[in-house]
Amino acid sequence: MAPASNLFRASRPAFRSQFFTSSLSRRNPASKRWQSTDGAAGTGANTGGPKAAPESWASRMWNSPIGVKTVHFWAPVMKWGLVLAGISDFARPAENLSLTQNAALTATGIIWTRWCLIIKPKNYLLAAVNFFLGLVGVIQVSRIVMYNQSQKALTAKADAEAKEVVQA
Repeated sequence: MAPASNLFRASRPAFRSQFFTSSLSRRNPASKRWQSTDGAAGTGANTGGPKAAPESWASRMWNSPIGVKTVHFWAPVMKWGLVLAGISDFARPAENLSLTQNAALTATGIIWTRWCLIIKPKNYLLAAVNFFLGLVGVIQVSRIVMYNQSQKALTAKADAEAKEVVQA
């Protein structure tokens, strides 16, 4: 038997220990099938009590941990301004764009897109704005790099022509 499979078989009891199962049960106790259905837990289908009315979208958004009352909502909304500014720079000539600034926006967009999917609560609105910020940055950086390469090619061609003129 391969050593790796022995390692995995030996580690199974560790992952079945009380440490892992208790942390999972504390995280989301409502998802357990064997959860009590007595009336003290609240109203619902199995309690015999009336069903609670579903919350409206506005109420859920207002009371959400990433809702309208929090920075988790307003920071991405304001960050869309950076994306719109980057999109408006598509009309500018590449020689007027800053490589360092656009590289920083690209790195910010890529890094924070990943981070938004790791943190709790997950902020998909912030992840979306950072993804588009990184995308706009990649486009701008590629425009700048292509412009710089074309300028180098033009100067190399001009140098070659000048050498031919001097030799003739």
